[in-house]
Amino acid sequence: MIAMPYRKSLLRVTAFALSVTAAAAVTTHTGETWTLSAAMAEARANSPDAEIARERIEAARGTVREAASAWMPHLQLESGYSQTDQPMMAFGTILNTGVFDANIDFNQPGQVDHFHAAATVAYNLYAGGGPTAHREATRAGERAARADHDAMLESLGIAVIRGFYSILQARETAAALASGVDVLRESRRVAQERYDRGQLLRNDLLNIEVQLAETEVRLLAAENAALLSERAFLVLLGREPTGRVRLAEDAGWTAGPPASAEPSVSLRAEAAAMRARVEAADAQVDAARSSRRPSVDLFATYQYDRGWRLRGDGDSWVAGLRVRMPIFDGGQTSGQIQRSLAERSEARAAQRKLNLQLQLQLEEARLAHELARNQLEMTARLVQQAEESAAISRARFEAGDLLATELIGAETRLTEARVRRALAEAGERVAAAELRRAAGLPLQ
Repeated sequence: MIAMPYRKSLLRVTAFALSVTAAAAVTTHTGETWTLSAAMAEARANSPDAEIARERIEAARGTVREAASAWMPHLQLESGYSQTDQPMMAFGTILNTGVFDANIDFNQPGQVDHFHAAATVAYNLYAGGGPTAHREATRAGERAARADHDAMLESLGIAVIRGFYSILQARETAAALASGVDVLRESRRVAQERYDRGQLLRNDLLNIEVQLAETEVRLLAAENAALLSERAFLVLLGREPTGRVRLAEDAGWTAGPPASAEPSVSLRAEAAAMRARVEAADAQVDAARSSRRPSVDLFATYQYDRGWRLRGDGDSWVAGLRVRMPIFDGGQTSGQIQRSLAERSEARAAQRKLNLQLQLQLEEARLAHELARNQLEMTARLVQQAEESAAISRARFEAGDLLATELIGAETRLTEARVRRALAEAGERVAAAELRRAAGLPLQ
């Protein structure tokens, strides 16, 4: 067992070390005073997670535009320059540039040069329904990306609420411990006076001093925890983790738990995202099947040709209708259909799994909020009783009718009750927010 004087010295050294650490961590306030609503808005605007989700929406919009291009005509420009003495190519150039002569030797037309410029326009009339299916799939993908964005904002909002109340909880815990330190210091003063008069044993005085040192160590640890909570809160807002955080008075989360007795998980953003993914999988099946159907295209090309060696030029055009019908592709289309059907079945199974998980989360959130509310009520009564008990114990100790160990016990119970109330208050607010999220209701 550690001797009492040595234990007291060890606690004071620990308290001094923690005080140096806490002092080194403290910096000036940023100058901003945060309400919870302002903090949530800041996180939505500046958090890296929010930015990632926004860019995913932009990428999904890009795929929608890409799919929509199937309904637009395609224009292509082409040009080039070449020289050759190959009979076939040379003869074609001679004809295109309008310099044909009956004296030309077809077997040896000589070296000719050829410059050409062409413009081609094509328009798809029918492609087996593939473009329509691709467009529906990309639109569903965009809806899924937007729902994922909403789900991310909800998660970010919960994190901000949790961080906000983590700061409040840490500060209230520190305040409860600080109050305990003040009371124990006063008790030590009274104990010292009684010891000097010979009315108190040295061991009782040391017990009070040890308890005071232990509470001071806990206070410094709580203050350090509050600083860490502030740093984490700033990171959630997309800020550098430096400086102190000011929280506005009475600026916490005011929305209550759901009023409805039977909230539905169908309102969750995650459920909406999964519904969109199932719709996209359905469309991909249609797109795969479209590869077995014919496609019809209109096309027209205008071309200008020129040759400097033979000093000729000319222009020409071609236009027509092209129909393509797949007959056999080695099983490629069958494989695509099989894969898309499997992916659709997988998406539907994932949707069912998600719905079960969301229902479980809702039930867990409901039970957690009920527990948190009961704990808040119980800790409020506990603090009231502990305060009354501690006040009586202080009066009896000052009058010499109570042992130091009994006083320490009463003060310790009061401090613990206040700490538990701080935890319960923060826990109830966070649990209510979690319940609203689980029910698919807005956090604000």
